[in-house]
Amino acid sequence: MAISGSNDPLPRAVVTGASAGIGRAIAAHLLATGWQVAGLDRSPATLDHPAYHHHLIDLGDQAAIERLARQVPAQALVHAAGFMHTAGLDALDLDAGQAMWQLHVQAATALAQAWLAHLQEAGRTGAQTGAGGRVVFIGSRISQGFPGRGQYAAVKAALVAMARSWAAEWASQGITFNVVSPAATATAMMDAATRASSPPKLPPMGRLIQPEEVAALVAYLLSPAAAAMTGQELTLCGGASLAQ
Repeated sequence: MAISGSNDPLPRAVVTGASAGIGRAIAAHLLATGWQVAGLDRSPATLDHPAYHHHLIDLGDQAAIERLARQVPAQALVHAAGFMHTAGLDALDLDAGQAMWQLHVQAATALAQAWLAHLQEAGRTGAQTGAGGRVVFIGSRISQGFPGRGQYAAVKAALVAMARSWAAEWASQGITFNVVSPAATATAMMDAATRASSPPKLPPMGRLIQPEEVAALVAYLLSPAAAAMTGQELTLCGGASLAQ
């Protein structure tokens, strides 16, 4: 089902990974604060809301992404889909590294390109109110490197580099690009077998980051109040980055 047309009064956001974890929390938070949300995931919907529209999609299929973008206008794009595979240099899985690059980086590129025309339109129509085009990538606080997570750190670092580059390209047209990088967050990914070689560590504050905390920060970045913030990586770490 496609989100309805451009005359709808509610702002519209596309959120990837919307069936679980951080993506689901972001979608739920936006719905609760007056957004329409198009959730993109390869898994079935786990949200039930009149302003929520779910799309089963393989984010490795660029043609499918482009077709969907033609059907679903949106002024905001949040790429939260992802997974982690951990290993040290002596045990790296090159196929896993390629899969992470595809989902985190290549998909982010395909999504941003596909929705660019909608983001430009939002930048034009929202120029006076600050409600322009918005793009937020979910990164990781380990984007600067971490033992046993080299491949994952690399794809998250790439998201930061792309966001900063595209922010510089499109700032004058009212489109912002930012990255929210949480520390260990209380999602199912914490227990995934693919990260067994590098288990999560509690931040100094003594607990995991909550998905709703990430969602609240993303919602701020999508708001008119954040119109002047672009090209930034915001780290939500509970003190985990302070010793670096």
